[in-house]
Parts: sequence; C-alpha cells; structure tokens
Amino acid sequence: MAGDHSRSLGKGSAAPGPVPEGVIRLYSMRFCPFAQRTRLVLRAKGIRHEVVNINLKNKPDWIFEKNPDGLVPVLETSKGQLIYESPITCEYLDEAFPGRKLMPSDPYERALQKMLLEHFSKITSVISKALKEGGDLTALTAELAEKFGKLDEILSQRNTVFYGGDSTSLIDYMMWPWFERLEAFQLKELFPFPIVF
Repeated sequence: MAGDHSRSLGKGSAAPGPVPEGVIRLYSMRFCPFAQRTRLVLRAKGIRHEVVNINLKNKPDWIFEKNPDGLVPVLETSKGQLIYESPITCEYLDEAFPGRKLMPSDPYERALQKMLLEHFSKITSVISKALKEGGDLTALTAELAEKFGKLDEILSQRNTVFYGGDSTSLIDYMMWPWFERLEAFQLKELFPFPIVF
C-alpha cells in the first residue's frame, strides 16, 4: 500500500486505516499525469508519504468519501484532512511543509506562474478530452502546435532554463507530466524545440 507501484485498490476493497503521524497519504494512480504532479512535489520537497493507488476504472466506493468526484490526486493528513485537485495539492504541500519553496516569494512571479498554468491547462484539457473520447490526436495537431508554440514563446521571453526561472519551481512540476507523455501521445514533433527525456 505504501509505494508508488503498489497494487491498485478497486471496488469492494477496504479503505486504508488512519494515516500514521508524521506521514501524508496520497491517493493516486500510477499513470495519471495529474497525480504525478503531486508525486513530483512530494519528492522534490522530501516529504515523508505513502501512496495508495486507486483503480480509476473500477473505483472503490470509499474514494468518494475522500473526493466527491472520485478522482485523484487526494492528500490525506494524519488529522483526517483531505485536499484534492492537483494544483491545490501541490500548493498545499509547498506551503505546509518546510524545505525549499517551489512557489516564488514575489507576488508578481507567483501570479505569472498561475497565469502560465491556466494557459497550459487549455492544452491538457484538449489532450485529455481526445484521449477519453478515443479520438485521434493527430486531428488536433494544428491546435496543439499553436498552443505549444505560445508556451515556447513564453519561455523564450523569460530567457530562463525552466518556466519558473533558473531552477525548477512549482510550475515546472505542474507541466512536466504532460511533456513526458508527448512521445506516447505521438505529439513530440509538435514541440518547436527538442525535448530531452
């Protein structure tokens, strides 16, 4: 139950017991890019955690007690507090736990990262919708190429190595799971510069 590669719990499975003190629990799915965002932040900050993978095609009834939509990621604290939605879980982890802060301290830079995430969310929604409907992503090539082109332009204007600056920040962790999947989605050629995997 405690590892990223633990078996997935599905319909009829018992809910895990209480979260141990000093640990945070992540309800996840190994291949979900939204849950991967939270896993990346947990690792980047060195937060002690356990992972409970959920079978999203055959969900256990109790997952709806953790998130009314039955989706992952969901964080659960030892106090029974529940936090869900990937941007919210990641921001919570950055604010609630010590270590290097992943969000900039400057309010304007924080706003820039949030605006960039909003822009990037339009790309993820196009890809997600096409994949859920079993659609052909190549039909969306022009639209996605335009959106990725805008991201490239933003990075060029910032003149930094990462979207968040000269070192990885929260926005980079929020975007990475999708970049990592470009090749699997057969979309790698859409990006105007080489992506190193």
